[in-house]
Amino acid sequence: MEKRAFIAVGLSIAVFYLFSMLFGPDKQKVEPPAPQKTATVINNQVLKAPEPMVASNPALMLGQSLPATTTNKDVNVETDLYTAVFSTRGASLKSLTLKNYREANLPSAVNVTLGTDSDPNIFSFSTRVAGLNLPDGTTFTADVDSLKIDKNGSKPLTFNYVSGQGFTVRKIYTFSPGAYGIKLETQVFNNSAAPLVGTVQHVMTYPAEPKIKDNRFDTAGAYLFSDNSLQSDKIKDVASASKHFEKSIQWSGFADKYFISALLADNNSIASVDLKKNSAGFFESIVSSPQFTLSPGKSITASHNLFVGPKDIDILKAQGNSLVQCLDLGWFTVIAKPLLYSLKFFYQYVGNYGIAIIIITIILKAFFFPLTHKSYKSMKGMQKIQPEMTKLREKYKDDRDAMNKAVMELYREHKVNPMGGCLPMVVQIPVFFALYKSLMFSIELRHAPFFLWVTDLADKDPYYVTPVIMGITMFVQQKMTPSNMDPMQQKMMLALPVVFTFMFLSFPSGLVLYWLVNNILTIAQQMYINKLVKD
Repeated sequence: MEKRAFIAVGLSIAVFYLFSMLFGPDKQKVEPPAPQKTATVINNQVLKAPEPMVASNPALMLGQSLPATTTNKDVNVETDLYTAVFSTRGASLKSLTLKNYREANLPSAVNVTLGTDSDPNIFSFSTRVAGLNLPDGTTFTADVDSLKIDKNGSKPLTFNYVSGQGFTVRKIYTFSPGAYGIKLETQVFNNSAAPLVGTVQHVMTYPAEPKIKDNRFDTAGAYLFSDNSLQSDKIKDVASASKHFEKSIQWSGFADKYFISALLADNNSIASVDLKKNSAGFFESIVSSPQFTLSPGKSITASHNLFVGPKDIDILKAQGNSLVQCLDLGWFTVIAKPLLYSLKFFYQYVGNYGIAIIIITIILKAFFFPLTHKSYKSMKGMQKIQPEMTKLREKYKDDRDAMNKAVMELYREHKVNPMGGCLPMVVQIPVFFALYKSLMFSIELRHAPFFLWVTDLADKDPYYVTPVIMGITMFVQQKMTPSNMDPMQQKMMLALPVVFTFMFLSFPSGLVLYWLVNNILTIAQQMYINKLVKD
């Protein structure tokens, strides 16, 4: 019996440690002043015809060659949610600083800035045109030096590149107030006398190893949604060979635990994605449009949407294209996401995620009460027949079959189920794991205060007060729980609160709060049931 007790404790510890390790085109005439719009079909996909080109320099309208610009410059864009820096090199996004999120849970902490640690030679969403002479690092010209988006409406930022080889590329970013999503239209104009064949490609890069050592980057890597499933890769996955995706791609990007930069398809505008480790040692994602064939005087537009921002479940869902799937909550996502929505619902009314967690705990406890009640009755029944079972084991110690038959008859006579005491715990395991993932990976709880010293429900209790109280309540619960174990086994089980306390020291304080409140409710429940179920 002592050996089995040791094994039970060992398995319990192993399960929780294992979980914590396992467990964020169309055509248009170019030369005339007001060209007639027509549709261009690329790989059987119809892309929207671009608006007529408007440029202060007539050369842009006539498709003539302009002197090459070799000096790159930055263009600043400010909205109510972020400040972005774009570069004329590749008409790319150099960095984006989020106004509502800080790197640390301190008033003096700097705001979260995305993109600064990407490959310095290839900024995010840098554009090339495969098949045409538009390589990485091509310098575009911008139509403005800076842009400020106010509540009055959306505004565009336009980059142009006029090639001396008979084609023009235009990138138009459109920004809207109150939104992290950015519309991107990439237009290619054929100003030559021969057909052009090519593919619009946007390149994103990401560091192999984050500069900042923080648990925010625990799950950092490449993510994309293809063929109705989420694909994720670390740098080691593509270190020796690239990966190619081409089935129903909805979006592709790079993400960490709380933030994501992604390029979303618009009307099947992503034909393929290639992931690789480039020569500089960075992650590189090459997002390609369907191939186009462009007749002289015609143009195509490849439309996409960008998202650079927080992995807030409501914000992600509003982007469409299944971008919400980047919030990977593990095996029990089907339970975890409703729990997260419930937390946000209650937060709207109480204004504190800690209180919202307490409300959810109470609701879950009430939901499982009938099952728990039945379980405790079964354990009480097992406790009552323990002396008779001991006699049967002694009587049939040399005849195992006879002993099992006699024990089963005893169970039927007293209407007890030996597995009844385990059922509530088994049923609640998926809920516990789902809540663990919800609290661990939801940006909503990041830097969310509860009270006094608990200022971040997504981080551990800095003074370990709640884990210690949780361990004490677990010990009290163990003492109150009916048991049919021998004294040695009971002593072994009483060691579990100590083990769990040390495990919970590094868990998010939001999860510790859930477990603590759950223990308190269980103690009250056991007191109530003990009054109902008399010996």
